[in-house]
Amino acid sequence: MRKHFVLDTNVLLHDPLAMFQFADNVVVIPIYVLEEIDQFKKELSERGRNAREVCRRLDEFRNGGHHLSEGIELPGKGQLRVALGGREIPPPLRTSQLADNLILGVALAVRDANPEMQTILVTKDVNLRIRADAMGLHAEDYDVEQISLEELYTGHAELQVSAELISAFYQEGRLPLDVLLGGVVGERPVLYGNQYLLLRSSEGTSTALGRVDKNQQALLPVRKLREGVWGIRPRNKEQHFALDLLLNDEIKLVTLVGKAGTGKTLLAIAAGLQKVAEERVYHRLLVSRPIFPLGRDIGYLPGTMEEKLNPWMQPIYDNVEFLLGLSREGRRENRSAEELVNMGLMQIEALTYIRGRSIPNQFIIIDEAQNLTPHEVKTIITRVGEGTKIVFTGDPYQIDNPYVDASNNGLTTCVERFKGEPLAGHVTLVKGERSPLAELASNRL
Repeated sequence: MRKHFVLDTNVLLHDPLAMFQFADNVVVIPIYVLEEIDQFKKELSERGRNAREVCRRLDEFRNGGHHLSEGIELPGKGQLRVALGGREIPPPLRTSQLADNLILGVALAVRDANPEMQTILVTKDVNLRIRADAMGLHAEDYDVEQISLEELYTGHAELQVSAELISAFYQEGRLPLDVLLGGVVGERPVLYGNQYLLLRSSEGTSTALGRVDKNQQALLPVRKLREGVWGIRPRNKEQHFALDLLLNDEIKLVTLVGKAGTGKTLLAIAAGLQKVAEERVYHRLLVSRPIFPLGRDIGYLPGTMEEKLNPWMQPIYDNVEFLLGLSREGRRENRSAEELVNMGLMQIEALTYIRGRSIPNQFIIIDEAQNLTPHEVKTIITRVGEGTKIVFTGDPYQIDNPYVDASNNGLTTCVERFKGEPLAGHVTLVKGERSPLAELASNRL
């Protein structure tokens, strides 16, 4: 049976194509939603872009000779219409005359006029969902893009195999995937490209680390890092996996997810400096992060663009100078991050001006990527030119952007969309290595 879905403004601002996501059901847009969207269309932001996209889509339907108030057919055999009136709502709500309450009144009117069909109010506003439920109206969140963090792809897994299979892996330096799956104890897992595996023998006497290579249809050993990377060595298997990804020039997109103190940014910068300054694989290390304050903002910052960026990029400078201090040459010459910038080996840049650029032959690190929207991540990745590698790092539990959450931000969306792709790899870092106190705070608070 077809249903009525009444869309709130925030749904269309979040996804301008939301009206096409309800199969063969009837999508209702209250006239008050269009009034609110009109207020956002002049913004030079993603919300403004989405608002303009909604207006263009509706105008295309109008130009087709149909009246939006009567309903028009959508490509998926659904129907779209704009509702002009609403039911009178209770006095405590009516006196405030908020647009949310007017939208709620439209949803109630649609329900009362069509008792044979279920009416659902779709909104990302938690409070509006609660008010709708209190008035007997079914309400749901718009969750087309939502990804459960508990089910987020980790990029690594553990398999139990025989000790003989592990010995063969060490001797041959590779293990065909069909042989590996045939020797797994228990249920056969689904393996993704560039997924890391910890092989553990049934007897518990031996282990091995490997990466799934779908091109060669084999499990390949993780590179040994006895000398470390710019003075640092992996402290756990997840960090070992991460460095293997970061140092692999065939993998062009890397995502690192983990709580505070797991080493995401430090590992990425160390690998970037190794590839740029030592191996000369890339021309420059480009580091950036979205600008969102923690807590109350202190207002505008004076000075040039570089001076304005310094407070936001200080964590990057801290990591670079820490790495420079680890190397003997860096300690002897007292090198600083500013020196690398002056030499043209490193560039710190704001994401604001990245649209329209083409960035070839660079090692790009986007830190705190959990504050980006999926559209912003798409914009950044599509700037990547020939020979460029890009790394996204972040913690979905530390989001400062009020317009995304842990399940629909650009970082987690990127992880799921590129899962198993030959050019992409992902690792979720688990154990904090910053300090015992930082690890305790991350787990307890």
